[in-house]
Amino acid sequence: MRTIFVLIKTALGKTYDVAEALTDESCSQIPEVYSISGQYDLIAKYHLEGDVDVGRFINEELHRVPNIIDTCTMVAFRTFTKDNLKDL
Repeated sequence: MRTIFVLIKTALGKTYDVAEALTDESCSQIPEVYSISGQYDLIAKYHLEGDVDVGRFINEELHRVPNIIDTCTMVAFRTFTKDNLKDL
């Protein structure tokens, strides 16, 4: 399983519409979506199966959502928690 974070810039006044579209159950991956301040309007956290091509997922799933103006994708390498820090 691979975790990615996608920063999303939306058209003016469309942040809530985009967030709703991203969390629609017809999407192949149901993310956690947060509204944020700053240069981007939303951040979405996805957990993708290992065989999912990240580029295709972004282009074919996210970029089809109306009113998304720009995205910035970050791939997470490792999750750190209180419990797994003991193992380092």
